[in-house]
Amino acid sequence: MPPLDPTLFGDIDPPQRLLMGPGPVNAHPRVLRAMAADLLGQFDPEMTGFMNQVMALYRPVFGTQNQWTMLIDGTARAAIEASLVSLVEPGETVLVVNFGRFGLLLTEILARIGAKIETVSAPWGEVVPLDAIAEAIESFGPKVVASVHGDTSTTMAQPLEGLGALCRAAGAYLYVDACATLGGMEIAADRWGVDIVTGGLQKCLGGPSGSAPITISDRAAERIFARRHVEQGIRRADIVDGAGPRIPSNYFDLAMIMDYWSEKRLNHHTEATSMLYAARECARVALGEGLEARFARHRKAGAAMTAGARALGLVVYGDDAHRMTNVTGVYIPAGIDGEAVRTMMRENFEIEIGTAFGALQGKIWRLGAMGYNAMKHKVLLTLGALETCLKAQGFSLPLGEAVPAALAAWEVA
Repeated sequence: MPPLDPTLFGDIDPPQRLLMGPGPVNAHPRVLRAMAADLLGQFDPEMTGFMNQVMALYRPVFGTQNQWTMLIDGTARAAIEASLVSLVEPGETVLVVNFGRFGLLLTEILARIGAKIETVSAPWGEVVPLDAIAEAIESFGPKVVASVHGDTSTTMAQPLEGLGALCRAAGAYLYVDACATLGGMEIAADRWGVDIVTGGLQKCLGGPSGSAPITISDRAAERIFARRHVEQGIRRADIVDGAGPRIPSNYFDLAMIMDYWSEKRLNHHTEATSMLYAARECARVALGEGLEARFARHRKAGAAMTAGARALGLVVYGDDAHRMTNVTGVYIPAGIDGEAVRTMMRENFEIEIGTAFGALQGKIWRLGAMGYNAMKHKVLLTLGALETCLKAQGFSLPLGEAVPAALAAWEVA
């Protein structure tokens, strides 16, 4: 046997890290096993059967009865862009509810589409009051209102109850990015009156990044199909173009993607089979646990992480009343090298915690506990390791207090 060519590198053998940052997190073993299943042709009846199962499985995850509940091939951002480019026409007014980095991402994508962007904002670490959003809707008359549900950059979760009713009364569509909360906090697309909700697998659903669940209301689907323009090479007599302006992206054209997921099986793209298997198993794991039990587990993990951090003498970032259950921000103590602590955590304990973005870069750590990692022992291991690393960096803290505080918080949350 010839020697191994050194330019081929070696087998992939990553360290067994515990990912306790804002995502991605460790995938559930069942999801990893599902991804190893054999590939199928995209129109094999077994494959299209799996696609239909995915649609059925994600309806309760999104809290919806929407027919158009499916996957977008790509990371969570792919579904965000597909939603906005398919729903918003150039020149239309879009109101963005902005309270963190990912609200700013919505404005970035909308600017590239050519939308007229208005914002209603809150300082980072807070959320936008519903009455402020109502005033902005009345002032700007948007065609679409776009909001993040949980923004991991600030660890805040925007309340959405009542927002859909405001939008419908104003004749606007409502889009919500729930990447960071889907499967960990309640998403009630129908009750909230949201027209499009998108998510990702790599956070509370406990899967890998690369497939983005989406649900689309009939009302939004009608608007999207009015912009349907099937590409020339796959035109068919049974699929009629809409009268509206063509969606300016081919890959992110929701009208064609929806026809691909429908009984029409339009050959728009080749479904990412292994990622579909992963998404299917993520939903099966979530529903098998029970959504209410899953939300409670995330709530307990978040409460334990927050209590443990405070017991270490750390100051927790942001508004307690609107904190995401799955990510906790804590200020890096004065005089402590935040990156040195993260390096020690990784090198000595194989635990990763998160840094921050923009105005918060170098100021806070983000401690995540979600999906397969929203477990009592993983929270306790993280807090114990953080205590050791902080002490090694010269931070004066009450030793041995964090774990008991976290245990107590877990029991009462």
